[in-house]
Amino acid sequence: MAVGIIIIGDEILSGRRHDKHLPKFIELLTERGMQLGWAEYVGDDPARITATLRRTFASDDIVFVTGGIGATPDDHTRQCAAAALNVPLVLTPEAEALIMERIADTSPDGRADMTQADNRHRLKMGEFPVGARVLPNPYNKIPGFSVEQHHFMPGFPVMAWPMMAWVLDTYYADLHHLTKHTERSVLVFGLAESTLTPLMEAIEAEYDGIKVFSLPSVGDAERGAVYARRHIDLGVKGDPSLVGAAFERLIAGVEALGGEIIHPAQAVALPEGTVPSAK
Repeated sequence: MAVGIIIIGDEILSGRRHDKHLPKFIELLTERGMQLGWAEYVGDDPARITATLRRTFASDDIVFVTGGIGATPDDHTRQCAAAALNVPLVLTPEAEALIMERIADTSPDGRADMTQADNRHRLKMGEFPVGARVLPNPYNKIPGFSVEQHHFMPGFPVMAWPMMAWVLDTYYADLHHLTKHTERSVLVFGLAESTLTPLMEAIEAEYDGIKVFSLPSVGDAERGAVYARRHIDLGVKGDPSLVGAAFERLIAGVEALGGEIIHPAQAVALPEGTVPSAK
């Protein structure tokens, strides 16, 4: 079982909006000792959304889906979820009640006047696939929905983020901090990834449960003088009981290869123009 997220919307793919869901979702998972397994972006294309959901429903993954659950012509997610499951959409009584509450809350006389066409149209937002459970929206009461291990919510961060947290805490509390995980890394200067690869492979072979990661950079002057040079963010992650020893093995291996090493925390404190040294 993995945790994944599907972010739906043409506005993300066209660049009209910048996605904020992915980093926030990673943050919410990290706070609970969980990890993101995968992420996908999908435009407002019903066939593609349906195919994507059909594939993920067939998996054992926990899937969060943002966007497209409104009632305008470019909102397709509710219909696509039903199509992927081969079930009809139905107006869910609990969702209907919540939407009517919202209509009353925003009405001048505090009533939900369902003789108005626009109010009746808003009830479409409560049409979910048969068997769906209501996913509460603390921002404006207009609910999302959950089906099996899939959880559907609006694209608005102010609504989606507390809904994500609610799902993680309500349905998956038993998965919080289930797998212990930590990581340590250093900045390495003067070595190529190809030179470091045998060392990385050796560490993973020696320490079962440890992964070695390598993030090369051609230089990023915006982060400061230290980062302006070509470097590699090199580290180990995994079982906390093994990370310490694996990290020491990594440091010793880099030094043996003649690389310059500096810890990321030290890089921030170094004055402009300082050249990192392994000494």
